[in-house]
Amino acid sequence: VQLQASGGGLVQAGGSLRLSCAASGRTFSTYSMGWFRQAPGKEREIVAAISWSGSSTYYHDSVKGRFTISRDNAKNTVYLEMKSLKPEDTAVYYCAAAGGPGHYDNWGQGTLVTVSS
Repeated sequence: VQLQASGGGLVQAGGSLRLSCAASGRTFSTYSMGWFRQAPGKEREIVAAISWSGSSTYYHDSVKGRFTISRDNAKNTVYLEMKSLKPEDTAVYYCAAAGGPGHYDNWGQGTLVTVSS
């Protein structure tokens, strides 16, 4: 599966953005999907994940209550709704597909989110 992330940009603290990740291929609905981010000088971290059916989700503690991951299998797209953004959310955000449990082996190109204070 090939992934294309979009929706990043510059936003003020407290603002909102919605990231999208469009997937090609007819097997999208069989993959668990995740959003990751990497800030300058920091390691990549998982932000949120969603099961193939959408029935199960995971969030990093730092984004719980502010970010929402969702997917539309009919559109081969996974979303990350981000609210109450903070400067520390600034990072390149990547979407990824898991070929096996917790094994993310398909990556999109990343989209930059910059939150100004």
